[in-house]
Amino acid sequence: MTLVHTTGKEPGLLGPATVPGPSPTLRAAPEDPPMTDAATVFVATCDLAGQVRGRAVPSSEQASALRSGTGWVPADLAISAFGPIAPDNVFGSRGDLRLIPDPATGIDIPADGDTPALRLYLADQTLPDGEPWSCCPRTFLRDTVEELRERTGIEVVAAIEHEFVLGGLPSSPPFSLQRFRQAEPFGSDLVRLLEQAGLQPENWLPEYGDGQFEITLRPGTAMSAADRAVLLKELVRDLARRRGLPVSFAPLLDPDGVGNGVHLHLSLKDAEGRPLLFDPSRPGRLSALGARFSAGILRHTPALTAWTAPSPVSFLRLTPHRWSAGGIFLAERNRESLLRICPTTQLAGGDAAGQFHLEYRAADATANPWLALGVLLRAGLEGLVRDYDEPTVWPEDTDASVLDGVPALPSSLEEALHALESDDVVRSWFDPRLLATHLSVKRSELAQLAGLDDAARIRKVADVH
Repeated sequence: MTLVHTTGKEPGLLGPATVPGPSPTLRAAPEDPPMTDAATVFVATCDLAGQVRGRAVPSSEQASALRSGTGWVPADLAISAFGPIAPDNVFGSRGDLRLIPDPATGIDIPADGDTPALRLYLADQTLPDGEPWSCCPRTFLRDTVEELRERTGIEVVAAIEHEFVLGGLPSSPPFSLQRFRQAEPFGSDLVRLLEQAGLQPENWLPEYGDGQFEITLRPGTAMSAADRAVLLKELVRDLARRRGLPVSFAPLLDPDGVGNGVHLHLSLKDAEGRPLLFDPSRPGRLSALGARFSAGILRHTPALTAWTAPSPVSFLRLTPHRWSAGGIFLAERNRESLLRICPTTQLAGGDAAGQFHLEYRAADATANPWLALGVLLRAGLEGLVRDYDEPTVWPEDTDASVLDGVPALPSSLEEALHALESDDVVRSWFDPRLLATHLSVKRSELAQLAGLDDAARIRKVADVH
């Protein structure tokens, strides 16, 4: 991913930027909501299965929905990727919630042929009186960002890149112009759609795997990056359906394939927008603060992967020599590392300090973006406030054989879930009901695929994602 951010008003990973102040827990609805050509307005959340779910209202009720939201149910959080509610969900049939749309997230999906237009909002899940619900994934990220700011003065800049596979295309060479053109007009339509929605696409490119592509968006605040990750997947899926192209963000489509990853890029700045990760005098040019932040992520990686790679087949991709994440280590410009120190450039007067950032590589699109980014920031905060050993920064030219001895990632989702249950620090970040529901949903998904071989499990997950 090339994070070139030279224009625009949002904070970026390149160049100085003004860091926005804290956002309120719930934003007030505008006096006059934006006009829409859509007949319906969809109010959405993203759940523990990485699925976007919600409710629609007539566009004539948009103003009312922005003020008071739509009804929702706690047990909806316990719906598994394959449909059924996890059998031992802690909520049962009790309770009520509201989905309160965030006006800043509203996008319009224009009409296309026989498919009508739609206005889409992302929402916070709240209690009926509007108070935050402690099991809401979006609230988890917001609270994490605010705690990091309050305890350290640090502001986060993030970008999330996605890989996916388009079906129905002829065979073509990796990274080729041929594949790029074979995807037309889908590619140009997608870039145009993302621009119209305000998601600021940065790169659209053919990737290595058969029919694989990558789309990146410009960096922004942690919340905007996670929100855009949720919206991006839905816009890609919606456009692909309208173009008659099967699409999948699943971690693997073939046991021997390269797989689809989600890479989380992070930069840290102070309240004045000054970059905090760069120190040319230190190993890998990573500052002492950056090393401590990284130490927290590396220390808690096994538990983190239960949130960042949470499907029954995610760990089939996270193995050495697949260019995903071959072990728990920090390295310069190494795509096998869990945490990668990304390159900088001096071209066009590029500033190394402003470009400098970390990339977390053990994630995929089966994760909830708010939770995936939230747990990384929580772990980084632990590294800043606890006395963890500073990690080794492996140079770019380190021989691969040396890295064979680094700690391994969990070998399965069940192993990651066990690590989560065993990590008292990570468990402490969550409302016990949210933690119990995540464990229940993930083990329910494992049970629903029990007895299948790897190829069949991969197909089941690909059908959902």
